[in-house]
Amino acid sequence: MHIHILGICGTFMGGIAAIARQAGHRVTGCDANVYPPMSTQLEAQGIELIEGFSPDQLLQFEKMPDLFVVGNVVSRGNPLMEAILNQGLPYTSGPQWLGEQVLFAQHVLAVAGTHGKTTTSAMLAWILEWNGLNPGYLIGGVPLNFAVSARLGSGRYFVIEADEYDTAFFDKRSKFVHYRPRTALLNNLEFDHADIFADLAAIETQFHHLVRTVPGDGLLVVNGEEPALERVIARGAWTPVERFGQDDANEWSLIPQAADGFIVRKQGQALATVQWASDSGVMGRHNQQNALAAIAAAHHIGISPVDSAKALGEFKNVKRRLETIGSANGVTVYDDFAHHPTAITTTVDGLRRRVGSARILAVLEPRSNTMKLGVMKAQLPDSLTEADKVFAYGASSGKDSLGWDLGEVLSPLNAVEKDKAKAFDHLDALVSAVVSEARPGDHILVMSNGGFGGVHQQLLKALAK
Repeated sequence: MHIHILGICGTFMGGIAAIARQAGHRVTGCDANVYPPMSTQLEAQGIELIEGFSPDQLLQFEKMPDLFVVGNVVSRGNPLMEAILNQGLPYTSGPQWLGEQVLFAQHVLAVAGTHGKTTTSAMLAWILEWNGLNPGYLIGGVPLNFAVSARLGSGRYFVIEADEYDTAFFDKRSKFVHYRPRTALLNNLEFDHADIFADLAAIETQFHHLVRTVPGDGLLVVNGEEPALERVIARGAWTPVERFGQDDANEWSLIPQAADGFIVRKQGQALATVQWASDSGVMGRHNQQNALAAIAAAHHIGISPVDSAKALGEFKNVKRRLETIGSANGVTVYDDFAHHPTAITTTVDGLRRRVGSARILAVLEPRSNTMKLGVMKAQLPDSLTEADKVFAYGASSGKDSLGWDLGEVLSPLNAVEKDKAKAFDHLDALVSAVVSEARPGDHILVMSNGGFGGVHQQLLKALAK
């Protein structure tokens, strides 16, 4: 079968392309931005890429593709999509194709939640891999224990990052309703994606729909300390539920140890100890929770907590999760994908636990759709209190510009400590300010869900001077 993928260079759709190619299909695709590293990764797998969404690309094929798989970056008015609709050509969404063509024959372990999906999915896939199960997986990031972000696998298990974002312009349900998991891990649930959800209740409804798809002999692994998830379960669960959390009232709990390691407990009984490798890049209480959840999910398919803990001892974090980019003149620069206030809080806390009393200079770009709409702006100051200095960037024009005053929103931090937070609308000015403030022994934590104008290398280059 020849599959042509619209929006192929996104992490998720690029993963779909890789899996389809491994399954033996001819795969081509197009996107508005075809450039490395995704373009290189796809072309190395024999996937032909076309720049842009012109309908003229349909004329390049000797025979029309059998199916068009449409990413959610594509909307009505897209010229190629309009041609597909006008010609009555067959199309489907990425999640639906994956569910119908791959996942239907697998024991799916789905990881859902507002935060931690990518890291927890990578942990769970690595636990299965380390224990010889050769799982298929699709992870919305680059897991450092694997060469690629998605693969078909050869076992009966498939680990998937189960995103609550909408499926496609013609299917406004969350992606994860297509996955039909047998093991569903619900990590947490907060309001996000304000561009598609009116409120938290709307997201809870989508999670309820996910719960309705899990069979009676499956398992729901649920964060027992999240009120929103308790409301989801209260709406109906036809599957056994095992809860995890810090509190030993949960079926799965933990006791923190040195260097962010922890003891795993089930029903109050200590079963194993997780000790991260020194180069794992894993830190913070949130990653203890992520790992505990992965251990509980793996236990459902027969992997003991001891064997999961051994696997996690060799786990390396996902790129852009407190990833060390480099050091210059005694100053270390990190990159993290954090963009929601809760994720910012846990990321700063994780680094604080690692560096102790050393100074943390937080460099933030609030550019997600939710942040640009200003829905979470009031929570930003509290999320950054553990940083010693805060440098925030909001473009004054263009698609990533903010519709609100970043300096004014961060001003409560300056009421506590003079000049703790500064806002910039030019990247060069931000880089100069950070480098002027930095001194040997500092840690610069860059947080954004985008490329942030390559600010990490700009900082390192300026620091080296």
